[in-house]
Amino acid sequence: WLPQRTQQLQPHDEDEIPERKKDNYFVPPCFYCVETLCAPCGAVHAWTLFDKSESSTQILEFLDAPGIVYPTPDVRPDYICIDKGCKVRCTAIVNGSWNVWKETSRFIVDSYHYINHCTNDYLCRKWCNPAPLNGSAPNLVVVEHDVNENAHYKWAFNTQACEQLNAWVGGFKTILKRMTVYNFRWFLHAMLYIHTQQVMNKQRLRDNKEGDQDEE
Repeated sequence: WLPQRTQQLQPHDEDEIPERKKDNYFVPPCFYCVETLCAPCGAVHAWTLFDKSESSTQILEFLDAPGIVYPTPDVRPDYICIDKGCKVRCTAIVNGSWNVWKETSRFIVDSYHYINHCTNDYLCRKWCNPAPLNGSAPNLVVVEHDVNENAHYKWAFNTQACEQLNAWVGGFKTILKRMTVYNFRWFLHAMLYIHTQQVMNKQRLRDNKEGDQDEE
Protein backbone atom coordinates (compact mmCIF):
# COMPACT_ATOMS: atom_id res chain seq x y z
CA TRP A 1 0.00 0.00 0.00
CA LEU A 2 3.02 2.25 0.02
CA PRO A 3 3.34 4.55 -2.99
CA GLN A 4 5.71 3.32 -5.66
CA ARG A 5 9.10 5.00 -5.51
CA THR A 6 10.81 5.97 -8.73
CA GLN A 7 14.50 5.10 -8.73
CA GLN A 8 17.20 7.24 -10.28
CA LEU A 9 19.98 5.16 -11.73
CA GLN A 10 23.51 6.53 -11.48
CA PRO A 11 25.52 5.49 -14.57
CA HIS A 12 29.13 4.59 -13.92
CA ASP A 13 31.57 7.53 -14.14
CA GLU A 14 28.78 9.98 -14.95
CA ASP A 15 27.99 13.25 -13.26
CA GLU A 16 26.12 12.83 -10.01
CA ILE A 17 22.34 13.06 -10.35
CA PRO A 18 20.89 15.76 -8.10
CA GLU A 19 18.75 14.45 -5.27
CA ARG A 20 15.09 14.21 -6.24
CA LYS A 21 12.66 16.07 -4.01
CA LYS A 22 10.24 13.87 -2.14
CA ASP A 23 6.78 13.85 -3.65
CA ASN A 24 5.28 12.79 -0.32
CA TYR A 25 6.31 12.58 3.32
CA PHE A 26 4.21 9.63 4.44
CA VAL A 27 7.20 7.30 4.74
CA PRO A 28 9.38 8.15 7.81
CA PRO A 29 13.10 8.76 7.30
CA CYS A 30 15.22 5.66 7.81
CA PHE A 31 17.33 5.28 10.93
CA TYR A 32 20.74 3.69 10.70
CA CYS A 33 20.17 1.16 13.49
CA VAL A 34 18.45 0.33 16.76
CA GLU A 35 20.99 0.23 19.59
CA THR A 36 20.04 -2.08 22.46
CA LEU A 37 21.57 -2.76 25.85
CA CYS A 38 20.90 -6.26 27.20
CA ALA A 39 21.79 -8.36 30.19
CA PRO A 40 23.41 -11.76 29.44
CA CYS A 41 20.02 -13.43 30.01
CA GLY A 42 18.48 -11.33 27.20
CA ALA A 43 16.53 -8.82 29.29
CA VAL A 44 16.61 -5.36 27.66
CA HIS A 45 17.83 -2.54 29.90
CA ALA A 46 17.71 0.32 27.40
CA TRP A 47 17.51 1.11 23.71
CA THR A 48 17.84 4.08 21.38
CA LEU A 49 17.99 4.96 17.69
CA PHE A 50 21.12 6.06 15.83
CA ASP A 51 20.20 8.15 12.80
CA LYS A 52 23.32 8.28 10.61
CA SER A 53 25.94 5.88 11.96
CA GLU A 54 26.99 3.70 14.87
CA SER A 55 30.15 5.45 15.94
CA SER A 56 32.11 4.82 19.11
CA THR A 57 31.33 8.35 20.27
CA GLN A 58 27.59 7.76 19.93
CA ILE A 59 27.86 4.49 21.86
CA LEU A 60 29.69 6.21 24.71
CA GLU A 61 27.13 9.03 24.78
CA PHE A 62 24.34 6.44 24.94
CA LEU A 63 26.01 4.56 27.80
CA ASP A 64 26.74 7.81 29.64
CA ALA A 65 23.33 9.41 29.13
CA PRO A 66 22.54 10.97 32.53
CA GLY A 67 19.82 9.17 34.43
CA ILE A 68 18.86 6.86 31.54
CA VAL A 69 21.15 3.84 31.26
CA TYR A 70 23.30 3.90 34.40
CA PRO A 71 22.04 6.59 36.81
CA THR A 72 25.07 6.21 39.11
CA PRO A 73 28.51 4.64 38.64
CA ASP A 74 27.84 1.97 41.27
CA VAL A 75 25.21 0.27 39.04
CA ARG A 76 27.51 -0.04 36.05
CA PRO A 77 28.39 -3.64 35.13
CA ASP A 78 31.89 -5.05 35.46
CA TYR A 79 31.94 -5.85 31.73
CA ILE A 80 30.29 -4.12 28.79
CA CYS A 81 30.29 -6.30 25.68
CA ILE A 82 30.18 -4.48 22.32
CA ASP A 83 30.94 -5.75 18.83
CA LYS A 84 33.45 -2.90 18.46
CA GLY A 85 34.53 -2.80 22.10
CA CYS A 86 38.19 -2.19 21.24
CA LYS A 87 37.30 0.93 19.22
CA VAL A 88 35.00 2.19 21.96
CA ARG A 89 37.79 1.74 24.48
CA CYS A 90 40.25 3.69 22.32
CA THR A 91 37.72 6.48 21.82
CA ALA A 92 37.10 6.64 25.57
CA ILE A 93 40.84 6.96 26.17
CA VAL A 94 41.14 9.74 23.60
CA ASN A 95 38.21 11.83 24.86
CA GLY A 96 39.11 11.31 28.52
CA SER A 97 35.98 9.40 29.58
CA TRP A 98 38.06 6.27 30.21
CA ASN A 99 39.30 7.86 33.43
CA VAL A 100 35.75 7.36 34.75
CA TRP A 101 34.84 4.07 33.05
CA LYS A 102 38.01 2.24 34.11
CA GLU A 103 36.96 2.55 37.75
CA THR A 104 33.84 0.41 37.21
CA SER A 105 33.74 -1.35 33.85
CA ARG A 106 35.79 -3.04 31.17
CA PHE A 107 34.90 -3.00 27.46
CA ILE A 108 35.13 -6.39 25.72
CA VAL A 109 34.13 -7.74 22.30
CA ASP A 110 31.45 -10.39 21.98
CA SER A 111 32.61 -13.86 20.98
CA TYR A 112 30.90 -13.73 17.57
CA HIS A 113 32.71 -10.60 16.36
CA TYR A 114 35.95 -11.24 18.23
CA ILE A 115 36.99 -14.03 15.85
CA ASN A 116 36.88 -11.52 12.97
CA HIS A 117 39.11 -8.94 14.65
CA CYS A 118 42.74 -8.76 13.58
CA THR A 119 44.96 -11.24 15.39
CA ASN A 120 47.78 -8.69 15.42
CA ASP A 121 45.66 -6.07 17.20
CA TYR A 122 47.50 -6.22 20.51
CA LEU A 123 45.19 -3.88 22.41
CA CYS A 124 42.09 -5.79 21.32
CA ARG A 125 43.59 -9.18 22.19
CA LYS A 126 44.90 -8.02 25.56
CA TRP A 127 42.08 -5.84 26.88
CA CYS A 128 38.93 -6.84 24.94
CA ASN A 129 39.21 -10.63 24.81
CA PRO A 130 35.84 -12.14 25.87
CA ALA A 131 37.54 -15.31 27.12
CA PRO A 132 41.12 -14.67 28.31
CA LEU A 133 42.88 -17.72 29.71
CA ASN A 134 45.69 -15.87 31.43
CA GLY A 135 43.68 -15.26 34.60
CA SER A 136 43.13 -11.55 33.92
CA ALA A 137 39.32 -11.96 33.87
CA PRO A 138 38.35 -15.03 35.91
CA ASN A 139 34.67 -14.03 35.88
CA LEU A 140 34.41 -14.50 32.11
CA VAL A 141 35.66 -18.08 31.90
CA VAL A 142 34.80 -21.01 34.15
CA VAL A 143 36.00 -24.58 34.31
CA GLU A 144 33.37 -27.25 33.71
CA HIS A 145 33.55 -31.05 33.70
CA ASP A 146 31.87 -33.30 31.16
CA VAL A 147 30.26 -36.69 31.86
CA ASN A 148 33.72 -38.29 31.89
CA GLU A 149 34.98 -35.76 34.45
CA ASN A 150 37.25 -34.14 31.88
CA ALA A 151 37.79 -30.46 32.59
CA HIS A 152 37.21 -27.85 29.89
CA TYR A 153 36.79 -24.10 29.70
CA LYS A 154 33.37 -22.51 29.21
CA TRP A 155 32.10 -18.97 28.78
CA ALA A 156 30.51 -17.85 32.02
CA PHE A 157 28.09 -15.48 30.28
CA ASN A 158 26.29 -15.24 26.97
CA THR A 159 28.12 -12.42 25.20
CA GLN A 160 25.84 -12.63 22.14
CA ALA A 161 22.59 -11.65 23.87
CA CYS A 162 22.24 -8.45 21.84
CA GLU A 163 22.98 -10.24 18.56
CA GLN A 164 20.28 -12.79 19.37
CA LEU A 165 17.89 -9.97 20.22
CA ASN A 166 18.68 -8.26 16.91
CA ALA A 167 17.77 -11.44 15.06
CA TRP A 168 14.42 -11.50 16.87
CA VAL A 169 13.70 -7.81 16.25
CA GLY A 170 14.58 -8.32 12.57
CA GLY A 171 11.45 -10.42 12.23
CA PHE A 172 9.39 -7.23 12.66
CA LYS A 173 11.30 -5.30 10.01
CA THR A 174 8.51 -5.53 7.43
CA ILE A 175 6.03 -4.07 9.92
CA LEU A 176 8.31 -1.42 11.38
CA LYS A 177 9.41 0.09 8.08
CA ARG A 178 5.78 0.90 7.21
CA MET A 179 5.15 2.93 10.37
CA THR A 180 5.40 6.58 11.18
CA VAL A 181 8.26 7.52 13.49
CA TYR A 182 5.96 7.86 16.52
CA ASN A 183 4.34 4.45 15.94
CA PHE A 184 7.77 2.95 15.24
CA ARG A 185 9.07 4.02 18.63
CA TRP A 186 5.92 2.94 20.49
CA PHE A 187 5.69 -0.49 18.83
CA LEU A 188 9.38 -1.26 19.28
CA HIS A 189 9.34 -0.21 22.94
CA ALA A 190 6.25 -2.35 23.57
CA MET A 191 7.78 -5.41 21.90
CA LEU A 192 11.05 -5.05 23.82
CA TYR A 193 9.09 -4.69 27.06
CA ILE A 194 7.08 -7.86 26.35
CA HIS A 195 10.27 -9.69 25.39
CA THR A 196 11.94 -8.67 28.65
CA GLN A 197 8.93 -9.80 30.70
CA GLN A 198 9.04 -13.21 28.99
CA VAL A 199 12.75 -13.56 29.70
CA MET A 200 12.26 -12.67 33.37
CA ASN A 201 9.35 -15.12 33.71
CA LYS A 202 11.45 -17.93 32.25
CA GLN A 203 14.23 -17.05 34.68
CA ARG A 204 11.83 -17.20 37.63
CA LEU A 205 10.48 -20.58 36.53
CA ARG A 206 14.03 -21.90 36.14
CA ASP A 207 15.03 -20.64 39.58
CA ASN A 208 11.91 -22.12 41.19
CA LYS A 209 12.55 -25.46 39.51
CA GLU A 210 16.16 -25.54 40.67
CA GLY A 211 15.01 -24.60 44.18
CA ASP A 212 12.53 -27.48 44.25
CA GLN A 213 15.24 -29.91 43.11
CA ASP A 214 17.59 -28.69 45.85
CA GLU A 215 14.91 -29.28 48.49
CA GLU A 216 14.32 -32.81 47.22
